[in-house]
Formats: sequence, structure tokens, C-alpha cells
Amino acid sequence: MGRYTLRRLLQLVPVFLGTTLIIYYLVWGLSDDPFAGKCGQRECPASYVATMTARLNLDDPVIVQWLKYLGGLFTGDFGRTFSGNEVSDLIANAAPISFRLALVAVVIEIVIGITAGLVSGLRGRGYVDSLILVSTLFLISLPVFVTGLVVKQVFGVELGWIRTSVPPDPTILDLFVPGLVLGSLSMAFVARLTRTSLMENARADFVRTAVAKGLSRRRVVLAHMLRTSLIPVVTFIGTDLGALMGGAVVTEGVFNIRGLGGLVFTGIQRQEQTQVVGVVALLVIIYLVVNLVVDLLYAVLDPRIRYD
Repeated sequence: MGRYTLRRLLQLVPVFLGTTLIIYYLVWGLSDDPFAGKCGQRECPASYVATMTARLNLDDPVIVQWLKYLGGLFTGDFGRTFSGNEVSDLIANAAPISFRLALVAVVIEIVIGITAGLVSGLRGRGYVDSLILVSTLFLISLPVFVTGLVVKQVFGVELGWIRTSVPPDPTILDLFVPGLVLGSLSMAFVARLTRTSLMENARADFVRTAVAKGLSRRRVVLAHMLRTSLIPVVTFIGTDLGALMGGAVVTEGVFNIRGLGGLVFTGIQRQEQTQVVGVVALLVIIYLVVNLVVDLLYAVLDPRIRYD
């Protein structure tokens, strides 16, 4: 396991370098005039252009700019915006909020999604199974922004049961409803994945062997069927966590949450390239780390999987 972990860590290095290079080139390399619109309707003063050009190394080729940016990134320096804000400070303020929101969404999709899939997969084709399938299909069919707007309008504006806007420093409780909205689509996928995987493994040889040994149904389901059936679910949840961290732009906008999604959105609006690159680089790191953890969890869930 240790050798495999080390090998996987080494494999993450070229992936990180390649993705950050592509992102950096798309944001900076394809920009004809990075100062366009930075000073309103007027052209930016020559002194300002010279200062920012030197600070951002804009006179260097893109590959050299990227290498210098990486050098700062490895020391925790995500650069500065055109307005003079440290991107690392912006991320430090926004990341905990997005992390709490993503955590709420993941917990909801794990608890409700796996429970619904377990009930549906064990019950077989019946009323409960049909109800869960219809409900998950309904959630999959609705875009997240529609779900968010409906929940906000009905339960916030009409009924007054929830806040229509989340406070600047929200708690887990404040983020429950936005997390439910954010995780609703993934929750439906998790339920369907769990159901399908359970029904496939119910006919597997190791399950028939466990039943033949006289093990109780509860032990067969929890210790044998469910553990193996969770492998595709864990894969989905692992990749989904990174998406939830940065893909909550719409949800954060609907509920006025100041997280990483909002940073990306405002960075694109204001053409703050350094801000966009910094947030996306952080999300790349999260994706890679979560993907490694998911790979290691496979051996825990399925004893047949061994890493040499």
C-alpha cells in the first residue's frame, strides 16, 4: 500500500503541472490586452501598466510566466489582483465557507442517497422502489438553479421558513438548505448508483456463499453486499466533492454565499485573471487529493482489491 501511495503521489505531479499550464495559458496566453476595461472608459496610466506588467511578469513568454507563478504557488503565494488584493487572502476567507457548504451537500447525498438506494435495491420492484425512482428522476431533470430559486421563493419568500440570504460567516445550520439544493442532483445519482450496484451484487457468488453459510440477512447486506456496492458510489462522491467545492457558483449566487464559486464568478466579471487562476489551481489540488483518497478506499471496501 505504501509503495502504491508513493507511486500515485508521483503521478499527481505531471497531472498538476499539465492542468495548471493549460489553465494559465487559457487565462493569460489568449488575452490580447489584460488591461482592457481595468480603468473604466479611459486607458490605464502608463505608470500603472508598467507596475502591473512587472508584478505579473507580463513581458515574459507565457511558459516563463507560468513557471514563476508556480514558484510562488509552492510557497503559498497565489498572486495579487489588479486591485492589489492578495488572492491567498481572498481564498482564505472564501474556502472555509465553500468547504462547509460542500460538506453539508456531501453528507446529505451520502445519508439520503445511500439510504434511498439501499431501500430501493433491497425492496425490489414495488411501490417504494417506484417512488424512489420517480423522485430521483425528477431531481435529475431539474437544473440546480431552478431547484434553488423554487426553494428560495416558496420556503423563503412565501412561507418565511428559511432565510433568503445566508449571512457573511454562515454556520453549518445556515448552509443546510443551500447544501440540500446543491446536493440534490448528486443525491439522486447516488441513490440510483447504490440501487443498481446492490441489485447486481445480489446475484454474485460471494453473496450466495455468505447466504449458504447461514449468515443473517443483515450481516450479508451490510458486511458483504453494501461494502462492495459502494465502490462506484465512492468514486462518484469523491469526484463530486471537487465539483461541489468550485461548481457551486449558481447556488452561492442564489443564496448570496461568499465562497469560491463567487470568487470565480466575480473574477471572470472583473477580468481578474490572477484570481481565477488561483482558485482553479486550488480546485485542481483538491480534485487530485480526493481522487487519491478514493483509490485507497477501494481496498478498504473490497478485500479482493490489493495494491502491490
